Amino acid sequence: MPNIKSAKKRVKVTSVKHDSNIGPKGAMKTAVKKVRKEATDENLNIANKRIDKALGKGIITKNKAARLKSNLSKKVNETK
Repeated sequence: MPNIKSAKKRVKVTSVKHDSNIGPKGAMKTAVKKVRKEATDENLNIANKRIDKALGKGIITKNKAARLKSNLSKKVNETK
């Protein structure tokens, strides 16, 4: 456990941020897995929405979001 006041605050802030990031990040990962398992347009649309939400909250970077969307789109287009 930290002794310095600012270090104590960082522990608390990090914990709160971690808790608020778990939901959107998990939803995004689940949506991506669904597209990889069953590549349909409907699953792709849901995954893109979840990726955009995670990007907007700063959970993932814009390059990762673009890479995920691109790879998932390729996967869906291959199955058509």
